[in-house]
Amino acid sequence: MSTLPQGQPATREQGYSVCEGRVDLWLIRSPGSMDDPDTSDLDDAERRRIDSFIRPADRLMYATAHIGLRRILAGYTQSSPRDLRFLREPCPGCGAAHGRPALEAPSTPLHFSLSHSGGMALVGIAAVPIGVDVEKLPSRQTVEDCSPALHPGERSELAGAKDTELKVRFGQIWTRKEAYLKGIGTGLSRDLAEDYLGTDAQRHPPSWSLLDVPCGPTHCAAAAVQGPAPDRVSLRQVPRQWLGLTETETGADPVAPFTSTLAC
Repeated sequence: MSTLPQGQPATREQGYSVCEGRVDLWLIRSPGSMDDPDTSDLDDAERRRIDSFIRPADRLMYATAHIGLRRILAGYTQSSPRDLRFLREPCPGCGAAHGRPALEAPSTPLHFSLSHSGGMALVGIAAVPIGVDVEKLPSRQTVEDCSPALHPGERSELAGAKDTELKVRFGQIWTRKEAYLKGIGTGLSRDLAEDYLGTDAQRHPPSWSLLDVPCGPTHCAAAAVQGPAPDRVSLRQVPRQWLGLTETETGADPVAPFTSTLAC
């Protein structure tokens, strides 16, 4: 299991691609407050989902995350963000179409994952199945309510921790676990006690690699990648101007792609 260094703002280049042994991670922050964002790149289902949220902050975070996802994927596929079409792969448990998200059009070998929570989103891109998760640090009550469902080894690592340490330990375990479950395609339908995702990497599920992703003092994040640990991992922060969510004085094309500024 690896921990990445902090990400840096991205800069523009001509395009990106996926390749074996490399993982690209993108952090997106909600602008916090603003008028309704331009959702013209989104499809009808995404716009209906935005309208279903009661809290304005939740509507804005969902819109920001999905606008960002489409524009990031457009850079990899050399497509227009609004032309992308999504589907769900079959669930490995029941076979129904609620497994990993995938691109239906254009056809591409890339895999991706999206997560958002508490004003922050994380996108993962790889040539192999990937899952990502970001979560705002939980309250103590949330830790107490959810911990009994975890693997016994994970519960033992939480025992004795107090206050902020407890919240961080739980957040790390939870984001690794949800990233892994998203990566295998089951999501939270799989028993949370079945897999150990604590601090001992030797006990993690075989054939998957886990990465702890730094994202500031208020959140925890992780990525799970199928296969051996990637040779190269980039962590980028997406500027808000690139998302078209704030005014820009430069007049730069909001859908122009970015280059990696950080790798390990």
